[in-house]
Amino acid sequence: MEKTIQLGAVVLWSLMVSCFLFISYSRATSETIDEVYKKALKEKGVLNCYCSLAQINAVKIYPAFEKRFPGIRINHVDATSDKLAVRAITEARGGRVIADVLEFGIENIVQVHEQKLLLEKLPPEAAAYPANLKGSFWIANNLIFFVGAWNTNLVKKQDEPKSLDDFADPKWKGKLIAEPRDTEILIGLAHKHKSLEKARAILSKIAANNVEFHKGHSELAEFLVAGQGAACFTCYSHHYPSRITKGAPLGYFLTEGVGAIIGVAVLKKPPHPNTAWLFTRWAASEEGQKVYAMGGRTPAHPKVEPTEKVRPQLIYAVSADDVKQFPKYEKIWKEIFKLR
Repeated sequence: MEKTIQLGAVVLWSLMVSCFLFISYSRATSETIDEVYKKALKEKGVLNCYCSLAQINAVKIYPAFEKRFPGIRINHVDATSDKLAVRAITEARGGRVIADVLEFGIENIVQVHEQKLLLEKLPPEAAAYPANLKGSFWIANNLIFFVGAWNTNLVKKQDEPKSLDDFADPKWKGKLIAEPRDTEILIGLAHKHKSLEKARAILSKIAANNVEFHKGHSELAEFLVAGQGAACFTCYSHHYPSRITKGAPLGYFLTEGVGAIIGVAVLKKPPHPNTAWLFTRWAASEEGQKVYAMGGRTPAHPKVEPTEKVRPQLIYAVSADDVKQFPKYEKIWKEIFKLR
């Protein structure tokens, strides 16, 4: 009898705990963005964003967030994805978590997650996204497309490339620039040709054209503008419409491109947890995604279209499964171009 009573008490206690957790979770997910904003206002009014967003886009997007949520300022720590990931990991190992949110390539977000530094939680807005645009600790924010671009003063109309494969032509010898970390090109070509060996063969021919490498995609665009390179085969499509509008002698193709995901993730125990969650929810919402579109990015939200011509007709997307095998692809990429 006594054991039965004890068992009943345990079951009752378990049900009460489960009920409490369910109610707590329901309240957390049912909070409106403005309710989260009220909490965020109590956290010193700053968001530390380790974000690789190019300044040409950041100057349009982040002020819109600050205007939408007065009293909160974004401290944009700007660097390339790999450097931001290393910084976040190094700081955590030193006993300090400075970043609130990460906003950069998912291959580097996965790198930070492997160190058990990210919150395993998705905002309610994630329900609108397909499975391939979210994980247990990240949600896609915008999509990056790697395409070919060129300086129109240095490349004749009849010589303009139409595909990534075109850069394998010997006529490009000594004329190409690229980003040394863009392993995604190898992955995309492997998807296009349904063969890693074919992709390797094409890139080997491109490598034979003596590619000059520079870190930073914004820098690549400016090098093209200045005529310090005739063409680039690892350029971001969203970097070109605004520059062309301003009169830069540039061209780029949208016949095809390699698609990669820029995600958002929240650090565990960040300095400003509610502010981090506010930004994550806003950035994933239709409202926030429209701002990213107006800022020149390609929104990940299925219902929000880009405002500029940046989406290729054919997209060879880098999947979550590809990211898991990234070290393998990266090794091949470096071998092809003899990169360290």
